[in-house]
Amino acid sequence: MAYFRELPDVDYQSFLSDSISSKEYLRVKNLFRKNKLRDDLQNVFTIFDKYEIVEGARPDTVAEEFYGSAELDWVVLMTAGIINVRDEWPLSNYVLYRYIENKYGIENLSNVNYYETIEVKNSSGRLILPEGKIVDENFTLNYTDNGNAISLFGSDVRRGISNLEYETIKNNKKSSIYLLKRGYLQKFLNDMKQIMIYDRSSQFVTESLIRVDNTRVVLAD
Repeated sequence: MAYFRELPDVDYQSFLSDSISSKEYLRVKNLFRKNKLRDDLQNVFTIFDKYEIVEGARPDTVAEEFYGSAELDWVVLMTAGIINVRDEWPLSNYVLYRYIENKYGIENLSNVNYYETIEVKNSSGRLILPEGKIVDENFTLNYTDNGNAISLFGSDVRRGISNLEYETIKNNKKSSIYLLKRGYLQKFLNDMKQIMIYDRSSQFVTESLIRVDNTRVVLAD
């Protein structure tokens, strides 16, 4: 991921067993120098495009298709608000099925995971019960229609969502993301570079490097 090239460096004192000097340092990327999309921009939908992740797509392939560079996969993840790719990126159909099969067992794929309501209207077409509300197996709907007491239960008011359907629905929801529009990309990249510059401090070496205090170095009186 090219994102790590954008991170500045930090020198830490070396605790390696083969160190030959107390003044040795290890240079690593400063993973604590994290960046994110500005909070005041996250709800400005005019700067985002809705994007549907297709079957088998990865962050780098989305970046190639949308921004013209696979190395901007970190921009895709950051603007989509994805932190854990393994859990938040949609699985391919094959991987998803194997995941469900492993989680529930092949014999339990059709077992009911939960129940949700189906739409119910009265004789005048007025909505009595919206669809998609989670209910229990014994849910009953009671209402009055033209003076008549109506009682509905079972398959008249709810349907079972299987383990397979539940996991598929959950996975499909991950496919809809919002990406920063191309016209704002360069500004975002410029801001990113600026944020990664170190301010001057006692640890400052260069704009892209700081050196932490070395506790092994003892100054003479």
